[in-house]
Amino acid sequence: MSSRRVWMTLVLLAFAVGLLACNLPAAVLPTATPVPPVLPTPTSAPAVLPTVPAEAFNELEARLETIYAMASPAVVNITTRSIAYDFFMQPVPQEGAGSGFLYDEQGHIVTNYHVVEGAEEVVVTLADGRSFQAEIVGTDPSTDLAVLRIPAQNLPAPLPLADSDQLRVGQIVIAIGSPFGQVGTMTMGIISALGRVIESPDGRFIGEAIQTDAPINPGNSGGPLLDLQGRVIGVNSQIISPSRASAGIGFAISSNTVRRVVPHLIAKGRYPHPWLGVQVLALSPEWRQALQQVGMDVPVEEGLLVLSVVRGSPADRAGIRGGTQVVRIGGYRVPVGGDIIVSINGHPVPSLRDLTVYLESQTQVGQQVEVRLIRDGREMTVMVTLGERPSQ
Repeated sequence: MSSRRVWMTLVLLAFAVGLLACNLPAAVLPTATPVPPVLPTPTSAPAVLPTVPAEAFNELEARLETIYAMASPAVVNITTRSIAYDFFMQPVPQEGAGSGFLYDEQGHIVTNYHVVEGAEEVVVTLADGRSFQAEIVGTDPSTDLAVLRIPAQNLPAPLPLADSDQLRVGQIVIAIGSPFGQVGTMTMGIISALGRVIESPDGRFIGEAIQTDAPINPGNSGGPLLDLQGRVIGVNSQIISPSRASAGIGFAISSNTVRRVVPHLIAKGRYPHPWLGVQVLALSPEWRQALQQVGMDVPVEEGLLVLSVVRGSPADRAGIRGGTQVVRIGGYRVPVGGDIIVSINGHPVPSLRDLTVYLESQTQVGQQVEVRLIRDGREMTVMVTLGERPSQ
């Protein structure tokens, strides 16, 4: 076959295929559609939260406005002035600030001890702008409370105290004070925990403290923590924060501590703290093992080993015994052989902190308490009439 005929045959074949293609339906390409992920089937239907009506928010907002209008006039700003000395013994004026609130109609104001500690001059400024030189009536570093008095007339109504034993975690609370000098600031939060133990300015322990996430900053100290009835449930005192600003962990001294301490500060300028009169060592597992190795019988898992008893103290008069011999344990010389205090009035006291908090919050000077102790391996009970803790 000649090349010309081959070429013509190919052309006719291509033309025939084209005609056939025109009569066929167009090819349909599959569309790429995303495949949804397979989700696990819940074992139970998710809970449906009830819809909160707008009226509830309006009611809370109105309540907060009312509390601020009623309570803020009784919240005061406190400015303190003192003199310090530099390296060259030159006087350097210093100024501090805090908050407080009116306690009664006689012009007494409750604040923190650390707000007025070392102050040579204290100025109280009311919400209406009036300022007064204040007298420090009484202080108690062990509870971080102080009472001032101002010679003022036509004072706002004092703030009532609530019963802090009735508080519940989750309650809404309000703080009013002067954080960073911003007078009349209100913040809101909840009670985060109850019964916290915090350190007092004199290195002791304050029990019954209220933990809150209401924003509290420097300058709030001494101001009130309020419930939704406008009653004082605590005195804002401390925060935990690396930056010294609110980190959502603040503490207030409970209103029942205020109720117990403040009347004494007004009447006598000080508060009489219950006192047992013993020096003790908490029996940790390590100390128990060390004491047993030197021959002392320690038949309890926890308690307070009495190292010494103050002569003439309540414990001494009740016959509680301290150590009878001194042994060397590690690098310490420890009096051993004394009584082991297990509980007071049935309340376990495994540490000095527990003993201090119980005596401070549950007893008073002159009260008789039952002390359960271990002596020479045998359990016994003695009755102790608590005295007043010496100032030194």
